[in-house]
Amino acid sequence: MPEHDYQTAYRDFQWPRPEYFNFAVDVVDYWAAQDPDKLALLWVDDDGNEERRTFAQIAENSCRVANMLAAAGVRRGDYVVMILGRQIAWWEVFTAALRMGAVISPGTTQLSAKDIAYRAAAAAATCVVTDSANAGKVDEVLADLPALQVRVLVDGSREGWIDYRDALPRQAVSFPAVPSLATDEAMCYFTSGTTGFPKMCLHSHGYGLAHQTTGKYWLDLGPDDLHWNCSDTGWAKAAWSSYFGPWYQGAALFVHQSASFNAQRTLELLSQYPVTTFCGAPTIYRMFVQQPLENYRFAALRHCVGAGEPLNPEVISAWRRHTGIVIHDGYGQTETVLLCGNYRGMEPRYGSMGKPAPGIDLQVVDEHGEIVAPGVEGDLAVRVRPEPPLGLFLGYKGEEDKTDRSFRGDWYITGDRARVDDDAYFWFVSRADDVILSAGYRIGPFEVESALIEHPAVAESAVVASPDEQRGEVVKAFVVLAPGHEPGEELSLALQNHVKAVTAPYKYPRRIEFVEELPKTVSGKIRRVELREREWGKV
Repeated sequence: MPEHDYQTAYRDFQWPRPEYFNFAVDVVDYWAAQDPDKLALLWVDDDGNEERRTFAQIAENSCRVANMLAAAGVRRGDYVVMILGRQIAWWEVFTAALRMGAVISPGTTQLSAKDIAYRAAAAAATCVVTDSANAGKVDEVLADLPALQVRVLVDGSREGWIDYRDALPRQAVSFPAVPSLATDEAMCYFTSGTTGFPKMCLHSHGYGLAHQTTGKYWLDLGPDDLHWNCSDTGWAKAAWSSYFGPWYQGAALFVHQSASFNAQRTLELLSQYPVTTFCGAPTIYRMFVQQPLENYRFAALRHCVGAGEPLNPEVISAWRRHTGIVIHDGYGQTETVLLCGNYRGMEPRYGSMGKPAPGIDLQVVDEHGEIVAPGVEGDLAVRVRPEPPLGLFLGYKGEEDKTDRSFRGDWYITGDRARVDDDAYFWFVSRADDVILSAGYRIGPFEVESALIEHPAVAESAVVASPDEQRGEVVKAFVVLAPGHEPGEELSLALQNHVKAVTAPYKYPRRIEFVEELPKTVSGKIRRVELREREWGKV
């Protein structure tokens, strides 16, 4: 989308605001009716197994699942906790819950029994759907979950559980459409902050409709595309790019079921299958550029995007040198759809968040809610008055105070710090709680990390504040070394001098710790909060 096309799209865009909307009926069933053979999902695993599902098959099986759950006692408005990996059942159950008006709450398979107990209890969930690897965790805490009456196992049989594979063929292939309002609750994601337990982020059925901008403008998808998103199914990014965005556009999904991420295997699959568009966390691209990319050829690949945290310019350049493709950063949150992005065809600004998505009035504001001048750092905010954009969360369930604190006057405050340049490109500075205040200077971790990763010895880094008697805080870098490099004082000094040379000298890391790996969320985002708390003696 060239700049002039972006300006036109942004100027003319109007959110559709239907009274009723249900993604299963209005989108999945729509594509199924257009062409019963239209591919919706291409699934592969590490053993070479391959399965395909059409939109018609997804629609039919979701009706079967809805009938199965309804027969077991799940009703409209009930919460369904789904703890699955990339099994095909994830897409069937997701669609079924939307179809029947239940509230789907996906979670990562890495949840502990205690995590599951907290989520199921907080949501008062009546149903859980999971696999054999996680069913034991549920049974371990079942006595503490009196509302959890329905347990579904997707890959076998277990006492007290519904056998998904056995029950599904016996169900009817149609299900009476639920007239869901676009404003009705449809999804619940648990999102972690820097303190306290995870918050329950609620979304409406209109959230699926709002992801049309994600699929069309940022992912650049159409009905002939095969899209691969590498995010964990428990992260809201899976809703963005493994469900709503692609399927709204009629694109097919490429799904790789694997126990863990392997950069080499992922590059092999990108070469083997006709994947046209790819979405991955910055961590994935950083791992890619450590591989011998000259050994791979991606014949069908035409568009790549990154999300979760800003992508270092050096990584974008390295990927482009080997593939000819620019990685287009996008920005949004669990609480939103796409807010800002670098769109295909626009002039790229490496490291920039890009420009606001159509339908989004995005600004940088001060503590009073006033828009700041270009170049001035402030709070990244979305205008919500007189009418909020489609896709903004309904609130944090049961936590009105936390919901209220997310708004300031006419704005939803994202909790991120940013600035806008003279050409209206947005630049991420840091999470509001990640800013390092050292001897009166405000230092964003990302700029230091970007400088570090330009050094050939650095594979990955995370920068946090470290307590200091003189300066209050100083910059500390946790560094993962690239193969062939050894830690030591000489290398530490070289990295410090390198940062001084490529960015403002006051930003250099006064302390460096070499580590084997960095703590990350399931979505691949670096958990700086964990490193920061370690530095400040909180853990």
